[in-house]
Amino acid sequence: MTQRTKVAVLISGRGSNMEALVRAAKADDCPFEIALVLANKPDAGGLATAAAEGIEALCVDQKPFGKDREAHERAIDAALRERGIQVIALAGYMRILTPFLVDAWEGRMLNIHPSLLPAYPGLDTHARAIAAGEVEAGCTVHLVTAGVDEGPILGQARVPILAGDDDHSLAVRVLEQEHRLYADTLAAFVRTL
Repeated sequence: MTQRTKVAVLISGRGSNMEALVRAAKADDCPFEIALVLANKPDAGGLATAAAEGIEALCVDQKPFGKDREAHERAIDAALRERGIQVIALAGYMRILTPFLVDAWEGRMLNIHPSLLPAYPGLDTHARAIAAGEVEAGCTVHLVTAGVDEGPILGQARVPILAGDDDHSLAVRVLEQEHRLYADTLAAFVRTL
């Protein structure tokens, strides 16, 4: 088998999308491996999950860097490069990136967003879609660019908005699709490298 693409997953919390990528990477025909899970907060639950799977789990805590986000990202970048990481998958990484990291990993950093971009970038996507009377919602995997949730779209999955849906019930159904979509899209993406 050819060598798998080394992926780092960046998280800030429990990392359910990271878990889905880890599961997908166990398949013999998966073209990527999760070589590192990196969090910006030491209490990110996904770090323990990754460690339990035998994956290196690393925290580059943002607190010691104060408001110097670029210095924090330089430390992240150094950790990624030291480990030979080839692609970054943002999975619930709840910090807007500076141009430094975006430029350093241009064309090699993916994000998953819980809306059908370009609709509803940012936060509270499900509540906004319901309030607007949308009939469907979904999720998008895109390349990361300087604009928040504006990069080229690599894949989308749709779910209907049902009568009686609230932001929580809709989020549960969208998250199921996120788990499938991210793994499939990441696999297709790394095959093009």
